[in-house]
Amino acid sequence: MATHRDELLDAAITVLGERGTHALTHRAVDAAAGLPAGSASNHFRTRDALFDGVVVRFAERERVNFDRIVARRSPTTPGELAEVMAALAREATGPQRALTLARYTILVEAAFRPELRARVLATGAAVDAWFMAWLPVAGSTDPARDAPLLMNHWTGLVLHQLAVPDPAFDPSVQLAAMAQAVLGHPREAP
Repeated sequence: MATHRDELLDAAITVLGERGTHALTHRAVDAAAGLPAGSASNHFRTRDALFDGVVVRFAERERVNFDRIVARRSPTTPGELAEVMAALAREATGPQRALTLARYTILVEAAFRPELRARVLATGAAVDAWFMAWLPVAGSTDPARDAPLLMNHWTGLVLHQLAVPDPAFDPSVQLAAMAQAVLGHPREAP
């Protein structure tokens, strides 16, 4: 059951994802949540507190999306990992577009606000841990090396789709090639 706090944070995510950082005000969040004026400022006294709450909330929501997708298929091969990553990309750029845009908006904001950067790094570490848990099962012999290659490629695909939407977006082929290249072949030490 969602609390007023969660409703406000979800509304803040919608405002960020649909209108950007400058639109994020307590008043805009109250309106988007359909709650009385002053509700957001009662829970989040400052805009910084609102940003901090949003970071935690979008990480919670992304985790729910991740768990729902991997519950249907636990990747045990590079190809299956690519399928899960493609499903996550389609979800992130389709039904969860506002959530994903809010995440990218916060990432850019964190570049200018060190206090927000610390919160983003902490939630990002949790996302990294979720993903890295799948890599050895899918064939990685060095998850610390492989995770950034795959995750950064995925991030680029998603960001491009958000910025320049392609109605025929299907990252499956690219992600399958990338996963196979990174995980599919034993590597010699440099």
